[in-house]
Amino acid sequence: MAGKVFFSVTMSLDGFIAPESVPVDDFFAPDKQDDPDVQRWMAQWAELQQWAFPLRFFRENLKLGEGGEEGRDNDVARETFERTGASVMGKRMFDGGEQAWPEEAPFHTPVFVVTHTKRDPWERPGGTTFHFVNDGIEHALDQAREAAGDRDVRIAGGGATILEHLNAGLVDEFSITLSPVLLGAGTRLFDGVDASRVALEPVRSEPSSRVTHLTYAVHPR
Repeated sequence: MAGKVFFSVTMSLDGFIAPESVPVDDFFAPDKQDDPDVQRWMAQWAELQQWAFPLRFFRENLKLGEGGEEGRDNDVARETFERTGASVMGKRMFDGGEQAWPEEAPFHTPVFVVTHTKRDPWERPGGTTFHFVNDGIEHALDQAREAAGDRDVRIAGGGATILEHLNAGLVDEFSITLSPVLLGAGTRLFDGVDASRVALEPVRSEPSSRVTHLTYAVHPR
């Protein structure tokens, strides 16, 4: 039996899942490391995601050594990883990750990148292989479903790719980790959502000492 299609993101209280964008190449160019925009982006991103850094699962998955916190936040991170049999992402997210992820990328499953760029599959240590799909989100999702088997497919990001799947009626469920941070500007999760087509059903709300985990089922309106 096929699994669900879902996404899972961290969001600020004012609705942003990433700070205001900076050109991807600026993050890795030696002459841009002290650029105020790059420094601002990195600081805001770290503040948004700070709930995850102390977790045992975070340390395990990125090979940062033993230790780390357990508890409900750690369980949520681990459960999200374990339910995922394949991922779909956009080209912009891949471009940033290709330079930033460690050699053993943190997915450990097939990843299908929606792009116009033709490229052979890119296999990484630890079970991650990136496949490049040139004919749209539905073909990428079909391939991801087949690869995932009875596990779920995660729409990994970025925001535009998540929104495209949501508006196309391809998402079954999503989770938001609501972080007590105000960014003021950036990538809004629901900016451009077709509210006439999307209805939500609350599934679960779980507060922790740092964040609140919200889960919703998605139905056609």
